[in-house]
Amino acid sequence: MQRLAPALREDNVPLDLISLIKTILAATKEISFRVSQAQLGDIMGSTSDENIQGEVQKKLDVVANDLFKDILLESGFVKAISSEEEDTSVAGEKDGKYLVSFDPLDGSSNIDINSLIGTIFSIHEAPSDMDASDPDMFKQAGHKQVCAGYVLYGPSTMLVMTTGRGTHFYVLDRTHGGYILVERNVQVPVDTQEFAINMSNQRFWQPAMQNYIGDLLAGDTGPRGKNFNMRWIAAMVGDIHRVLCRGGIFTYPTDSKNAKQPYKLRLMYEANPMAFLLEQAGALAMTSEGRIMDIEPTDIHQRVEVIMGSKNEVEACLSYYK
Repeated sequence: MQRLAPALREDNVPLDLISLIKTILAATKEISFRVSQAQLGDIMGSTSDENIQGEVQKKLDVVANDLFKDILLESGFVKAISSEEEDTSVAGEKDGKYLVSFDPLDGSSNIDINSLIGTIFSIHEAPSDMDASDPDMFKQAGHKQVCAGYVLYGPSTMLVMTTGRGTHFYVLDRTHGGYILVERNVQVPVDTQEFAINMSNQRFWQPAMQNYIGDLLAGDTGPRGKNFNMRWIAAMVGDIHRVLCRGGIFTYPTDSKNAKQPYKLRLMYEANPMAFLLEQAGALAMTSEGRIMDIEPTDIHQRVEVIMGSKNEVEACLSYYK
């Protein structure tokens, strides 16, 4: 079986990018250990603080964020970092070549029930003519990513990553501490009978999504003519991993529950990296108005709707918006 670095060299990934990826993965190994030991230490439950998103932080959120931030800023590879847990970007090495955006612990509501959580990351090249303290550096469309991935802390710790040459699966081998390539060039089936959506928000959706989900629920007695199963993990890493493994559609649509905040997921920390992974696996990653990775960000904490997964099913969903 092939280890991570040789696999990346085989894909002609630049050596400095390989070094940065290895730095990121060193942090995920430590987070994986902390997650597995959380019940044995004082890092379960919530803090008394809220992050920039207005969400109460879990203790593990803070631990994971600090681990990521410290190891990246000390590496010398990054000009700046941006985290879902930080108010703004944090400057690194002024001559650093890369920018790293990350969600240190996606699905943190699952922490206290020992369910799936993960880390999501995205890498862009850093503009050479901007100051390291300028958060506007991060306002780059998703199609400019040079690497994206997530690490899923499940029964095994699994890395799913792309550098623009296909989406590949790696598993952390604890016998020697490295990530091992287990599946190259994953492909998402174009058709599916599974969907993932938070049904508790149904009454707040736009009519197009109401009608689409209604037809799925009608099964073989409805216009789609086949039965669908709903799956919902409440952690984007888990729901997208299922799509990559066996197909499906994942959507967090526009809703009217909070007029000031019609979208749930973050463009830079969740939607863009997942879109890159899915597109490299033959799937689609869209909003109701267009491709996610074509969105030009206006804010580092910008939110978007997402409709992503098996190509034919995403297209079927989007047809309801026409």
